[in-house]
Amino acid sequence: MDAFPQEKHYTYADYLTWDEKIRCELIDGVVYMLAAPAWEHQSVSGELYGQLWQFLKGKPCRVFSAPFDVRLNADGRDDTVVQPDLVVICDRSKIKGTGCVGAPDMVVEILSPSTAAKDKVRKFNKYWEAGVREYWLVNPDHKTATVHVLKNGEYTTREYEETDVVKVHVLDGCEIVLSDLFLE
Repeated sequence: MDAFPQEKHYTYADYLTWDEKIRCELIDGVVYMLAAPAWEHQSVSGELYGQLWQFLKGKPCRVFSAPFDVRLNADGRDDTVVQPDLVVICDRSKIKGTGCVGAPDMVVEILSPSTAAKDKVRKFNKYWEAGVREYWLVNPDHKTATVHVLKNGEYTTREYEETDVVKVHVLDGCEIVLSDLFLE
């Protein structure tokens, strides 16, 4: 990663100066490059976006897909900009410019071998600290979803299999049919 020496602590101001064609995230001042996702990842993302979009049609909440800047600002520092695969935002005052300022109501990360560890640990902690109310990790390889729901400041976690229908806790009445996500 020659373009971004890691001995420097980067901020959102730095991020804004970079070429738009460079796909990356900034977490605690460290740059993480993003590779193009595999077709399975894109297929799951598209289907899940479609289910959420259809449910939200005519409602106040919105769903957005990457690339979409999310500046969590959980600790007042401006050194974290993530690019979740999908976000649901119900407070429209958080939607600004190229993304969201503050915690989205729901974040979905679709796991790939190159991002799984970061999504499960580093980003999990950032989303929890910021107060993201619902965090999904969808695994196309195992055809599963891990759903974290924030209650009393802590995430409760539940695993779902391909045959399950999953309730979206932040969207009353919304259910996701997991088998539809994993079409071959």
